[in-house]
Amino acid sequence: MKRLTQQEEEIMLLFWQSGSSFIRDIVDNMPEPRPPYTSVASVVRNLEKKGYLSSEKMGNSLRYQPAIKESDYKRYFLSGVVSNYFTGSYKEMVSFFVRDRKISKEELKELIDIIEKES
Repeated sequence: MKRLTQQEEEIMLLFWQSGSSFIRDIVDNMPEPRPPYTSVASVVRNLEKKGYLSSEKMGNSLRYQPAIKESDYKRYFLSGVVSNYFTGSYKEMVSFFVRDRKISKEELKELIDIIEKES
């Protein structure tokens, strides 16, 4: 799986939210100021080349749909972050956020509850 650029990720998030869509639908769902249709079309073609999107012909247009699940991409990306920045340790990652005050005690308690329910 290839790493996505920020622009590619933003467009993929829209596809993951909407499912099958035409490029015009994606452009219409983008926040103002919207990029030109041609710019979005170029990114969509790159996403298809990278294997993130697949397409089907609908009349004179192509309808695109995600070829990769959002959860699979998140899992892949997060494991790379943990590997590269936290010596492969999710514990190190969480403790970094605790020390940097990006996660509260309440949020940690919620995480512990989730862990206990999953066990």
